[in-house]
Amino acid sequence: MAREPADEGRSALAAFLTSRRGRVSPEEAGIAPGVRRRTPGLRREEVALLAGISPTWYTYLEQGRRIHPSQQVLDAIARVLRLSEDERRYMHVLAFGAVQNPQPLAGEIPAEEIVRQLVATAEHSPYPVYAADLFGDLIAWNRATADYYADFDAMPSEDRNMIRWLLFDPEARRRLPGWAADVPDIVGRWRAMVTAHSHVPGLLDQAAEFRRGSAEFAEAWDGYEVVERRTRTRTFLMPGGHVVVMRLIVVHAPEFEPSLVAFHVPV
Repeated sequence: MAREPADEGRSALAAFLTSRRGRVSPEEAGIAPGVRRRTPGLRREEVALLAGISPTWYTYLEQGRRIHPSQQVLDAIARVLRLSEDERRYMHVLAFGAVQNPQPLAGEIPAEEIVRQLVATAEHSPYPVYAADLFGDLIAWNRATADYYADFDAMPSEDRNMIRWLLFDPEARRRLPGWAADVPDIVGRWRAMVTAHSHVPGLLDQAAEFRRGSAEFAEAWDGYEVVERRTRTRTFLMPGGHVVVMRLIVVHAPEFEPSLVAFHVPV
């Protein structure tokens, strides 16, 4: 839940908006420059007009008054001021204490490609490394993943989903001796991500599909299991019949935050 910004946050937000307003020329905003201006950038009333809000309200915002802007209003202002996603997130933190509806950060190369390259560095690791998106669809995996989980290379692309494999493939129950405890943990972690990104089309539909198809998923989902990001252990039954316990370390790429890269290290 977003908090009301403290006085320091309101003052910082006011200074930030004033600074960014001065960087946008009338021409960039589609406004005829008209008569000579005393200062560079847009006027407050021009920002308000383009953002669809009242000039008085926007002035209060730049003055650090105790008003409560919505995400929609701030995002409209962000578009007028041509803010980058980095700047939009910073503005949200100042206003709400947290980022609302984060968008992918722009990078030199596509964010998904960064994730693929990261996994590729572990191609010859004896331990599994895989990357998955917000839906659980696998983006990349190394060769060791087949030894511990499944041979995803041999599966149709639509079946390469880690959550779906854990829930519905009988091999998952055989390979994971702690499967009964793994499922509520996975569901709890995924619920936390779904809640943070519920605006993503199709995400809640997939949750409903999993709920209909898996009694274990439904029990954990309906029980509101929630688990935030942290390391955990997972037990594997290896092809030779011996048991291996691994620690999962999950990282998230800043440019592609809903995705995750899961590393496994021996305990």
